[in-house]
Amino acid sequence: MPVLLLEAAGPESEHLVRAAAASGHPVHAVTDAATLATYSGELHRLLAGRLVTNFSRPAQALKDITGYGGRIGAKALLTVNEYLTDLAARACAALDLPGNDPERAAAARNKALMTAAFDAGHVSTPRTTIVTDSRELRAAAAAVGFPCVVKPADGAGSAGVTVVTSPEALEPAWHAARQAKAMYGMPRDGRILVQEHVEGCEFSVESVTQHEVTTHLCITRKHTTGGIHRVELGHALPARLPAAAERALLDQADRAIAAVGVRNGATHTELVLGPDGRCTVLEIGARLGAGHIGVLIQHALGTDCWRTLWDIALGQPATLTSARSGYATVRFLTAPHAGRLVAVTGLPEVNATIPAVRLRVAEGAVVGPPASNRGRLGHVIITGHEPRTVDEQADWILRQITVAVGPRTGA
Repeated sequence: MPVLLLEAAGPESEHLVRAAAASGHPVHAVTDAATLATYSGELHRLLAGRLVTNFSRPAQALKDITGYGGRIGAKALLTVNEYLTDLAARACAALDLPGNDPERAAAARNKALMTAAFDAGHVSTPRTTIVTDSRELRAAAAAVGFPCVVKPADGAGSAGVTVVTSPEALEPAWHAARQAKAMYGMPRDGRILVQEHVEGCEFSVESVTQHEVTTHLCITRKHTTGGIHRVELGHALPARLPAAAERALLDQADRAIAAVGVRNGATHTELVLGPDGRCTVLEIGARLGAGHIGVLIQHALGTDCWRTLWDIALGQPATLTSARSGYATVRFLTAPHAGRLVAVTGLPEVNATIPAVRLRVAEGAVVGPPASNRGRLGHVIITGHEPRTVDEQADWILRQITVAVGPRTGA
């Protein structure tokens, strides 16, 4: 049965391509010309077909996708790309394939729409003011209070997000949010969110929904940077929490999933659990969590997320039983300061408990402390049975790694 994947580039997308191909489904990728040029030879060999469209023109892209899907007799359509989840919902509806509510799907992509949907769905969220002009910033920040978070309505991967601690920092935060680039040159929403900064531990809930019935796979604990940019430096799962805290996180995830019209597919709900037990939803994505969360789930729980997502997209019963009860974490490598990457030393060897070690940036590249998730240089995945043992091993491994950065000479 032919299947469509909106964008095959990226770690999660490539896992989906391999899973579909292994199950005998011809995989057709939808992308743009610039991204197609980055596809590896292996990826090209796995694909049965490619549709090149222009995602910056959503109406035309939808027409191209539905026309191509009809011609090949597509039986499923999926994406794990944050920027394409709204388009995927509309394409699924047009092709009569399992998907999400096309009229509400944009609320899982656009944070201004998400705020309204969460309010209507009684989701616990930070106090938020939406502004369209920099002159409105001070009043919005005064209403929310300092510290506050300034973010673009349509960003992803923490791009353009700033924690602001004083009125003087508002203007630079405004410009950072406005300058965050959308993938594929897609049209931007000029609105900016000014949100209450919620203190606490950060988590995400990884879930799959089929026929509007949701199963929570696990709760993920997040490691993030401090300072004005809160970049994710690691994920660990499944988080072991007191029963009351777990119930609070899952209850709010359920509300968020319903609020943005998820009917069929994965969701990644980001939350903060405060010291007083208050649970606050920061945002939701109608996709599998990025940052190798699907791989961690496979190692820790034995659940094949990639096959599960295709089963749901094909309208087949999804098998979600966990085959093991382990624990896994990913830690990301970052540059200590700006300059050119000289070398990364001390990386561990891949073995039974360290199944993945990867650098994504070549020596000589210009690097700097990450302002978004795209600033990560690579990652190490560590697995095991006991959370404390795995986390201690991960901390020890990071201490052995040296990221050497030299001057940005000759740039």
